[in-house]
Amino acid sequence: MTTPTPPGAPAASDKIDGAVLKVASVVVLGAIMSILDVTVVSVALPTFMSEFDATYATVAWTMTAYTLALATVIPVTGWAADRFGTKRLYMTALVLFVGASVLCSMAWNIESLIGFRVLQGLGGGMLMPLGMTIMTRAAGPHRVGRVMAVLGIPMMLGPIGGPILGGWLIESASWHWIFLINLPVGIVALTAAFVLLPKDQPSPSQSFDFVGMLLLSPGLALFLFGVSSIPETGTVAASRVLIPAVIGLALVIGFVFHGLRAAHPLIDLRLFKNRRLTIAVVTSTMFVIAFMGAGLLFPSYFLQVRGETTLAAGLLLAPQGIGAMLTMPVAGTLVDKIGPGKIVLTGITLISIGMAVFTQVGADTSYVLLLGALFVMGLGMGCTMMPIMTAAMQTLTDETVARGSTLMNIVQQVAGSIGTATMSVVLTNQMLARPLAGPATAAAHDPSIAEKMPPGAIEQGLNAAADAFGNTFTVALVLILLTLIPAFLLPRSKPAAPADATQVMVH
Repeated sequence: MTTPTPPGAPAASDKIDGAVLKVASVVVLGAIMSILDVTVVSVALPTFMSEFDATYATVAWTMTAYTLALATVIPVTGWAADRFGTKRLYMTALVLFVGASVLCSMAWNIESLIGFRVLQGLGGGMLMPLGMTIMTRAAGPHRVGRVMAVLGIPMMLGPIGGPILGGWLIESASWHWIFLINLPVGIVALTAAFVLLPKDQPSPSQSFDFVGMLLLSPGLALFLFGVSSIPETGTVAASRVLIPAVIGLALVIGFVFHGLRAAHPLIDLRLFKNRRLTIAVVTSTMFVIAFMGAGLLFPSYFLQVRGETTLAAGLLLAPQGIGAMLTMPVAGTLVDKIGPGKIVLTGITLISIGMAVFTQVGADTSYVLLLGALFVMGLGMGCTMMPIMTAAMQTLTDETVARGSTLMNIVQQVAGSIGTATMSVVLTNQMLARPLAGPATAAAHDPSIAEKMPPGAIEQGLNAAADAFGNTFTVALVLILLTLIPAFLLPRSKPAAPADATQVMVH
């Protein structure tokens, strides 16, 4: 529980104490499961195709369905956290996520797997915004940078550790274990949450915004469904893309008008009156579109152009995670002392330098150079993602933390889907413009295709594929450089605490 600091009492300690670290350990366990599950499944798609005799377009819905469920449930999380309490809701989300994971492992066809992934996404979608709320309340605004750095570890490890873990589990056991692995971790997380999380203090006074839910949740789901269909259709003009995206966007716009008038809206859009939060949201949106979209291209390059196995491609991404882990704790401490502005600008600059190397990538570019570039990008990532989140969270009062973290998670989810679709379409069109690129990359994993190609065609095709990747990385670099504009407006000094921020935690 929280109690105000008496007049004249010393300010709350800047150090992260044991009580906060215990809370952080619970949140990180949940976040690791939720984030790993997005990337682990990406490795298993070829296995699902053979196991369930389904096309790639069909099995891809095991990922899309999870993302759509995430986007649908996130808006409700802020209200539910206030109404029922973060501890109860967090434990409920863990039970739903782990239970759905076990059901996924028992799937008998692709349709049942997609259905169980929706259930899993409903649980997983609540874990991250709830985790951010719990951590921010536990540490207080003056230490939010450091606790966000702790929460950022699974966000960095997910995209890197997922392919490694998924590849290893599929090769050494079976595809069922990419879901069953959540059972022991979930039991530990649930036990730790029951024992370590502070007792709930729900505030049941606010009424639930049913109109807002009927507008925003289906609106986000339809919009993301349309955007997620772009890579499959290859064009924005397809009816499968346009119809749901336009309807979804209309519902979201309807929610904006409703939310500005409602007394207790599902998402508090009045938070955008806070200039610092608005700048942080714009910076985060542009950054996630650019970097998360490009992040999917790195393993694809190693798999398609260099002919690496899934496990090897995952391991080759490790320098990025190492770089992020080195800078993230330092960045978290510095954000609390000097503000996020200088740190985020440094991070974006480092990412731009690393990405510039990949714009020149070839079919036989030195791995030393590429792994060095990934390491530099990792250093930049550690200085970027969580400091931007901190810039927003530092300005929120205890009452608005749940709504603020929900808002930031919705923005990131939408931006991530847009970024992924954008980069997928750019790469697909670049590959189609080079007729030899597709067959050459397929030949790297299928000797029967290689036998049918004339001498020199594979080498020529792989060089063309590398050019396609290089041009796509150039688009990502331009988008990352544009992120410098809003990042330049982020505060470059220690923030003033919100009105009710002077509090200490009593456990």
